[in-house]
Amino acid sequence: MLAKTFKGLEEVLAQELIELGANDVEIERRAVRFSGDKAMLYKANLCLRTASRVLVVIKGEKLKLKGERTKPDDLLYEWVKGIDWAQYMGVDSTFAIDATVYSETFRNSRFVTYRVKDAIADYWWEKPTPTPSLKGGERKRPSVNVTNPDLLINVHIAQETVTLSLDSSGESLHKRGYRVANTEAPINEALAAGMLLIAGWQGQTDFYDPMCGSGTLPIEAALIAQNIAPGLFRKAFAFEKWRDFDSDLWSEIYNDDSRERSFTHKIYGSDASFYAIQQAAKNVKAAGMDKCIELKQVRMEELKAPSTLNTQPSTLLMMNPPYGERLASNKDMERLYGAIGTALKHNWPGATAWIISSNEAAMKCIGLKPSKKYRLLNGELDCQFNRYDLFAGKRNNQSSMTNDQTHLYS
Repeated sequence: MLAKTFKGLEEVLAQELIELGANDVEIERRAVRFSGDKAMLYKANLCLRTASRVLVVIKGEKLKLKGERTKPDDLLYEWVKGIDWAQYMGVDSTFAIDATVYSETFRNSRFVTYRVKDAIADYWWEKPTPTPSLKGGERKRPSVNVTNPDLLINVHIAQETVTLSLDSSGESLHKRGYRVANTEAPINEALAAGMLLIAGWQGQTDFYDPMCGSGTLPIEAALIAQNIAPGLFRKAFAFEKWRDFDSDLWSEIYNDDSRERSFTHKIYGSDASFYAIQQAAKNVKAAGMDKCIELKQVRMEELKAPSTLNTQPSTLLMMNPPYGERLASNKDMERLYGAIGTALKHNWPGATAWIISSNEAAMKCIGLKPSKKYRLLNGELDCQFNRYDLFAGKRNNQSSMTNDQTHLYS
């Protein structure tokens, strides 16, 4: 199997799979390869926080052209048609193709999609034994359904290596199902969970997001703190339509709450926008996290630790400030990031703060030296994800000061 993820989260996802009990875990580019049984497939879809989808590889091979007259698309067509598709679908099944191509031999992903589709359709058309469900042995091809197929087939071509997989997830796993309201440019749920896991968050302290937007970071923090599977909110997974779907096994895994745990601390979210707080409240309620998440409208300049917030062990803060696309000028950006640094230095002694941003110039305006740096991708934006240790008094007087570390994942 292959669990796909986002740039910078490969190691986090690999650790998730190990803890879940997967075998043969191996990190690849924006993905982690692993093995396991059907139960592991179901658990991976239900429980993985940093995966975007889980693929089951059915065939992978390097296709070599046989002479100058051999056309690449004909070679691909015959290769796909040679698969025993009756294992995975029936002639009455619907299917769709998702193709990703990085190749000098196979250059057009759309044409690859057409040829794979034709090969599967012709496999059924040319079957020597009439399908029992058809009257008089009439030949028939399965239909394509791009919106809600019974089988979603993933084709990945890297130069001449072709990998054909079944997509067991369907809609991307980062779409948990609890988001019923949005603000502008909300952070991806899987990225939010990955940031929390990089920070070592397991619910061991209080948590505060002072720029919570639609509430993604607080909600993901609450799910991790209680070890609640993120897939519980989804309506469906693609594997539920498969021919070998085991409904009893899936029901057993879905209803197993033995790994969940209690959470004795508090999660806070605030934002300068009242509208954002309203949207966040809707999502928090949809996720059933109202009891452990407290929301409040607060401007960054007024940001102070709540009187009820625990300082021992130190509080974890995390924020995703604007990167510049929605601010009027560079001065606005400098002022905002400067306010973040001032609030952290003066009002949060002993806490640990994590900030993600693609604006490196603005990050310097925070005025704090990061103790750790990571590189992550937020959408199409290459971002820094920095840790700041907030000491009481002067930093150079602290015996516990950590050495600067930079972690670059690609």
